[in-house]
Amino acid sequence: MFGLTPDEWTAIELSLRIAIVATIVALPFGLAIAWVLARKEFWGKSIVDGVVHLPLVLPPVVTGYLLLIWFGRKGPIGAFLEHTFGIVLAFRWTGAVLSCGVMGFPLMVRAVRLAIEAIDRRLEDAAATLGAGRVWVFATVTLPLALPGVIAGMVLCFAKALGEFGATITFVSNIPGETQTISAAIYTLTNVPGGDAAAGRLVLVAIVISLTALIVSEWFARRAGLRFHGE
Repeated sequence: MFGLTPDEWTAIELSLRIAIVATIVALPFGLAIAWVLARKEFWGKSIVDGVVHLPLVLPPVVTGYLLLIWFGRKGPIGAFLEHTFGIVLAFRWTGAVLSCGVMGFPLMVRAVRLAIEAIDRRLEDAAATLGAGRVWVFATVTLPLALPGVIAGMVLCFAKALGEFGATITFVSNIPGETQTISAAIYTLTNVPGGDAAAGRLVLVAIVISLTALIVSEWFARRAGLRFHGE
């Protein structure tokens, strides 16, 4: 396909793996934070909301630097993870998962939060009056009705993770076969004489993957809408 070399295939496979894992790991946290922001009123809510969306407005390099300070081998969290569980994030593909997840998290939370806020609370209250607990109400009423928004949030997170560059290269560098994603590979090829053709191939692959993800998400969202809303 596109006459790709083994190194280019490696970058593509690594990018897909990182984007998929980042989206899956971010999903439960995204659902929880989105529900809290949509359904709860508490002091400091605007601060929490601001912190969640901070990666969208901060320069990606700043986010990557903060991750390096906190999750690097000498950082408080990174040192704890390494000494306690043997987990190393800096300059590893798992660190790329973390940076991509952090960058895509605000997009996921926003999409899910808007979907939850659009749900009529009387439906949740009716389920609660029938004896359902909060967790059961969320699982059987809120989540199914918010499913199109959840799917949209997952796709946005995946797309952001797939194209993430600044935070990732700052936190985990650009190591071929370990942390060199499609974006990092394109950046490297554009700085190598004669690398324009290979960079162009990777650009086409990125476009195909992103477009496919959007089409699939739209299909799932329509199916969810027909099932739960009769639209």
